[in-house]
Amino acid sequence: MSFEKSGDAGQGAWNLGRPADGNDLDAYYATLPPGVVADEAISRSRANESPAPQPHGTERPVTTPDAGAGILRGVPDHIGHRPPSYPPHPLSRPSVRDGDAFAAVTPAVLLDGARVGAFTVRAASVRGDSHNWEGTCRQDAMTITRIGPPDAEMLLLAVADGVGSARYSHVGSHRATRLTAEYLDHEAESIYSALCAQNETELCGLANKAVTGVAHALRAGWQQEAHRENRVHVDADYATTLHVLLVPTDPRVRERALFSVGDGGLFVLAEGRWHHVNSMDDGVVLETRTEALPHAYSSVKAALVPTLPGEVLLLGTDGITNPLAQKDQGFADHLAHAWGGPEAPSLSDFLWQAQTRAKSYDDDRTVICVWEEGA
Repeated sequence: MSFEKSGDAGQGAWNLGRPADGNDLDAYYATLPPGVVADEAISRSRANESPAPQPHGTERPVTTPDAGAGILRGVPDHIGHRPPSYPPHPLSRPSVRDGDAFAAVTPAVLLDGARVGAFTVRAASVRGDSHNWEGTCRQDAMTITRIGPPDAEMLLLAVADGVGSARYSHVGSHRATRLTAEYLDHEAESIYSALCAQNETELCGLANKAVTGVAHALRAGWQQEAHRENRVHVDADYATTLHVLLVPTDPRVRERALFSVGDGGLFVLAEGRWHHVNSMDDGVVLETRTEALPHAYSSVKAALVPTLPGEVLLLGTDGITNPLAQKDQGFADHLAHAWGGPEAPSLSDFLWQAQTRAKSYDDDRTVICVWEEGA
């Protein structure tokens, strides 16, 4: 009787030399590795059982050991003495019969991730507690993609937060992040050169050019849509903020580009503390008007963001940047502990952590984090 690990059968699979009969079971079990004895005994006992009669046409249930017992995440953590008053789970949602098909099919949660070169990305967009309670759709949106040619390639991370009072802001945020990726791809080589040269003025001009193109394309699309549906078009109905982070996939380039319109933005986690990168204070402001697209395309803020190995970058809407910036450090410390390690969490862990709740912060929440391997 012998056993050996099978490399082809996958981790935890064993080739077992079973006895020809049941006369030597004690000696046989003594040869098995830990954890296999119980499974082997269960499988033998079940093999000797007579199956219970089943109703005609009914599948027999499969019984397996409860390997996941005790590791369910449950309700997301909360910061503070008491959890928020809102229920912690999605409730009602819009109906197609309400007349807004886009809202009706917008998921309450988006989860995404990527591994590109030395960089690992985790991203989640979650409907806020207040929207869950009201049964309205998630107005945030996000996009993760790669732009540029191989020698000037960048990760593009974009988040947008539809203005709450705008009727179709969920449409505006969704389309803004995707169109921005297309327009910035056209300017990718110039942006990459500006990053390498650390030319913030050039970077700001390129950001303005791209976002202006996005704003005009968004308006044209919305006008056509309104015409087809025989309704009045108003730009303000689609108002949304927008934040874009460009990360060169070549780890030798340490600068990143940040383009921003409106609330939210970028935080950097360094030595256990979050630092807000506010491009509005950098002195490179084209013009300040309404801080939302499509009107504010001429008030794009652009910043060069130098980074060091070991730092974690967080791009988010104000649903997460506001509680991160509050005077009570509980929320910030909680996420710093969760995301401050050298390795990125699993997708499911990241989602659970991103849903950490805090009273008075019930808006949609979109967050994208970037870890760098070997940092």
